[in-house]
Amino acid sequence: MVEKRTTIRNANGLHMRPATEFVDCASAFASKISLVKDGISVDAKSMVGVISLAIACGEEIVIEAEGPDEEEALAALERVLGEMEEDA
Repeated sequence: MVEKRTTIRNANGLHMRPATEFVDCASAFASKISLVKDGISVDAKSMVGVISLAIACGEEIVIEAEGPDEEEALAALERVLGEMEEDA
């Protein structure tokens, strides 16, 4: 299992549009991917789960990936979050 701790920099947080991009990216991988905020873990491939975390700008999250393409999944999700920062 690999994990990455990061802080959300998008001014609007992980609202509907960026959450959709994040979930779509996570869903492209075979690995089990979780998103964790304040000790609450959700399936990163579930829009309802990701939105339920209500992740705001400045909040810290952890992305966890476990499976055959875990490294690639984590790198891709980091890129998606980085692109969100640029759009902010």
